[in-house]
Amino acid sequence: MQRRNKIKNIGFERGLILNLPNLLTIARIILIPLLVIFFYLPVSWAHLAATIIFVIASFTDWLDGYLARYLKQSTRLGAFLDPVADKLMVSIALVLIVAEPTFQYVSVTTRVMYIPNPIITIPAAIIVAREIVVSALREWMAEIGKRKSVAVSSLGKVKTAVQMLALMVLLYCDPSTNVVLVFTGYVLLYFAAFLTIWSMLFYLKDAWIQLSIVRMRK
Repeated sequence: MQRRNKIKNIGFERGLILNLPNLLTIARIILIPLLVIFFYLPVSWAHLAATIIFVIASFTDWLDGYLARYLKQSTRLGAFLDPVADKLMVSIALVLIVAEPTFQYVSVTTRVMYIPNPIITIPAAIIVAREIVVSALREWMAEIGKRKSVAVSSLGKVKTAVQMLALMVLLYCDPSTNVVLVFTGYVLLYFAAFLTIWSMLFYLKDAWIQLSIVRMRK
């Protein structure tokens, strides 16, 4: 009887692991190498295809969270994989954009304008650095039982939306892209970097308050 219950529990846990929200998260991770492959294909529609893949991946980011709440299928695996998939997707997209010569030489009417590489490297570095800092902060707060104090805020969601939009625009750009679209991508990326710093400061402030409370109780 005990063995049967044990087998049943194992089957139940496996079912939770392979639920729809988790499968969508895993699919998002699988899309990442496809994003890189299509971005570098020697065809005229390479950047368009990469952008479509990124849009699909971004949509699954919202969908898996919604389904996990709606179907009540939140799991520890999903809570771990979802932010990992997000950070991988954003980091890889930023690497592709920073390494792309398109964003250094932009055609403007009859001449080519040179844009220094740091112009796009700086906001990309800010975004990646912030993700590392906030991830480490959340791990630290989880250890003292205050993980909810640094949960995703409304400002963080706005930051993510602007960041995704900026990456979609810039991934689409290639040497034939209109200069206005390229600079729109730049502006969105800098705005995302600003929101990135702003939201990080809010998380640090909330974490500091919780740490001060814990220290006072000791």
